[in-house]
Formats: sequence, C-alpha cells, structure tokens
Amino acid sequence: MIAISHFLAVLLSASILFFFLHKWRRSNSPKPRGRLPPSPPKLPVIGNLHQLSSAPHRSLQSLSRRYGPLMLLHFGKVPVLIASSAEAAREIMKNQDLIFSNRPQFSVASRLFYNNRDMAFAPYGEHWRQIRSICVLHLLSNKRVQSYRGVREEETSLMVDKIRRLGASSKPVNLSDVIQSLTIDVICRVALGKEYSLGSDFKDIFGEFGDLVGILPLWEYIPWLRWMRRFDGLDKRVERAAKKMDRFLEVVIQEHRVRERREGDGGELDFVDILLDFQRENASRTPIEHDTIKATVLDMFVAGTDTTYTTLEWAMTELIRNPETMKTLQNEVREVAGNKDEIDEQDLEKMPYLKAVIKESLRLHSSGPLLLPRELTQDTRVLGYDVASGTRVMINVWAISRDPSLWINPEEFRPERFLEMSVNIRGMHFELTPFGAGRRGCPGITFVMAVDELTLAKLVHKFNFGLPNGAKIKDLDVSESSGVIIHIKCPLFVVATSHVF
Repeated sequence: MIAISHFLAVLLSASILFFFLHKWRRSNSPKPRGRLPPSPPKLPVIGNLHQLSSAPHRSLQSLSRRYGPLMLLHFGKVPVLIASSAEAAREIMKNQDLIFSNRPQFSVASRLFYNNRDMAFAPYGEHWRQIRSICVLHLLSNKRVQSYRGVREEETSLMVDKIRRLGASSKPVNLSDVIQSLTIDVICRVALGKEYSLGSDFKDIFGEFGDLVGILPLWEYIPWLRWMRRFDGLDKRVERAAKKMDRFLEVVIQEHRVRERREGDGGELDFVDILLDFQRENASRTPIEHDTIKATVLDMFVAGTDTTYTTLEWAMTELIRNPETMKTLQNEVREVAGNKDEIDEQDLEKMPYLKAVIKESLRLHSSGPLLLPRELTQDTRVLGYDVASGTRVMINVWAISRDPSLWINPEEFRPERFLEMSVNIRGMHFELTPFGAGRRGCPGITFVMAVDELTLAKLVHKFNFGLPNGAKIKDLDVSESSGVIIHIKCPLFVVATSHVF
C-alpha cells in the first residue's frame, strides 16, 4: 500500500510539473531591461525556491558569497532583491529609504492583523504614518518606557524567586521557559494592564497566533498552486486563530472601556488605555478605528515578546558556552551592586560590559535575521544595478553582522569588541541593524533593551549556572529553530545555584 501510494504521489507530481512547465514556456512576459543584479540560475515555475533551506538566512549567505552582496532571486513568480552587505543595507534603509518603505501584502498576516491595520504589515501611506506616529510618540517614547520601570523591576524579581524555587528542588531549570514567561508577563501588564498567562488559555492562543504569523504559503509565490488552499488546512487555522484572538481582545478592550482610565488619572496607563484615550480625543479629527487598536496591540505584543525573549535566550546560551565571559560579566554586575540585595535600572548605566554582551548576542543571533521584507515602489538603481518597481527586498542582517570584512573573527562571541568601538544598534551603523533602520525600523528598541538589560543583570547577579547531568559545554545544542524569528531549537536547561554573597 505504501509503495502504491508513493507511485501515485510521484505520478501526480510529475503530471503537475509538466503542466506548470508547459504554462511557463507559453508565458510571454517581457524580458527585464537594464543591468540587473547577479542571479543564480533558476528553475521553471519555482524560480530559486529550491535553493532555500529551512534556514534561509544561511542559504542566502552562501549564495551571496558566490554571486555578490546584491542578488536578484525569484521565489516563484516574485522577484526578490537580497542585500547582504552594509553598503547595500545603507542604500536601501537610508539613502533610498522612502521608495523602499512599502510592505508586501501577505495573505496570512493580513487576516491576522485586521487587514493590515497595524504598523508592521501596513502598506506605506497615510494610515501607516498615523499608526507609527502613535506608537513612537505615545506608546514607546523614552518617557513612556521609563514609566513602566516598576513593572520591569517587579517582574524580574518574581523571575528570580521562581528560579530560586526551581533550583532548590535540585532539578534542572528550563531557562527558556522562564524567560519566555517573564517577557509575556511584562508585555501583558504593559500592553493589557494585567497578567493573562495564568488561569487562561492565553498562552495557547498567542502561541498558535505567533506560529501562523511567520507562514508564507507556497501558493503566494506560485499562483497556479492556489488550489492547494482547499487541502492544506491553513485557511481554517488562520480563521480559527484570528477569531480566538479577536474574542480575547474584545474582552480586554471592553474591560478598559468600563473603567475608563485617562492620562490625568494618575498611575501608569497601559497601551490599551493610551489608545482608547487617543481614540476619544481625536474622534472628530484623525479617528482611530476599533480594529486598528486591536491590530496595534497585537503588533506590540508579537514584536515585544519574541524579540526580547530570543535575545535573552541566546545571550544566556553564549554566556554558558563562554565561562570566562560569564565570569567577567558577573564580576562587573556584582561589583556595581555592592551590598545591595536588588539591582535597579539606575545601576545598569554603570555596566558597559553588560551592554556589550547584549550587543554581541544581537550581532551573532539577530532574532529576525532577514527583517520583514520591503517592496520597491518605483524603478531605481542600487549599487549600479537596475531594480524594478514591485520587487521585494530582503536584508540579510544576520549575514552582514558576520561579514569578515567588517568584523574580526566574526563567528566568535567576544563582547569586548564593543568596548573598543562605538557601533550602536539603533539604525545608524549598517554593519549592525538587528532592529532594522529608517522608516521601517523597529521603534521599540528602548523598550526591548530595558527589559533585556535588567533581566540579564539580575540573572548573573543572583545565580551561577551550569549544565545538568554533568553535560560538557561542547555538548550544548545550539541548533536554530526554523521560522521568521530564530530561537534555540531545544530549550535551554540549566542548573541554577544561588550565589552566596
């Protein structure tokens, strides 16, 4: 039965391939003109899709070493410009930022984010400008981020207590799970006003939602395969996840409308409070729609949790793999803390090595190694090559941050390099842009770094870490997960021993 099924599958695949090949040969699409970027040979129908592995950032890095830092690939019928050098990234995200600021429309993300009413996936235009302005000025300003200092300090202290309890049982601690729970709790309180991770199915809803955001179905690149939608089950998954999340957000917003907290009431306002305030105050001028509020909250949640959690997970993994670096960081943190039982955010400004460790973690392990794709709105020239309007653009920041022409020993985890150079991560230095740059750069850098720095400082201040079951450092699995956001494939289990002062 298995052999027959396999034969039928092969026969069906061959039939479909010949059909597509026939269609492709008959197509009379015009040949592109001008000096095009170098391109690897492509196959009929699928283009260069066969040259992508489960780790596209690595596949694209390998191709760029052969074809150059600016390549033109075809994912099915979609032309995609791949930038893999700091010079190309600067040209796209700074020199020609405006015409590269559009976002391609993805069917899955569109349905999850209320027809792209959010900031991340919205096409460039007036709506996007309004939402970005709200996010930058009202949700993620330095003053607003500082107003949530108490939340960060309280939640990180609860995290320390949790690890201490788990460690007392002499069982390995799933540090990945602890860090993820921390980031979800912080974002819940900041965005929604209270924790939802306990006593509800919120984690399951959010987990499924997050998995779907990164899915790019094959039929988006090869329109002839749209018939697959009837059988792959993706549409039903998206519809189910969108409905569950919408019901959850409706309850949250209704709770906020009932209590009607406003900016002058005292106490910290969460993101939903702020957005509802803005909606009421601007009802007659620049109204913000109900779905836009939900989409914006989702944006903050998805971006805030994944980026924060991934950076911390990789940083702790690298510190455990590099004991001397861990010791140097612990010495700095413990010296600054002195006799204090708790580290607070004011102490962080006296910890340059801590900041260097996080920068180095972001350099080696960009949470979104290809950023979100952009789309060109008019014909242009990039580094001497002609690129047509409508071309998608992917910037391989992972490859750039490992470029040996920019970094000495780029595969080594060496935070000291950032004590010797003034490179920052805020989109000014294109050899290191883990959060992007320009109009489409992430506006939440200050928020993410505030959580990451305090969490890492408290972890190395309070605990010494080892691997369970006598495992050696060289045995630590650092395989990457697949997807848009790159986590560690296997959870990080550690033995956490409370440090005796």
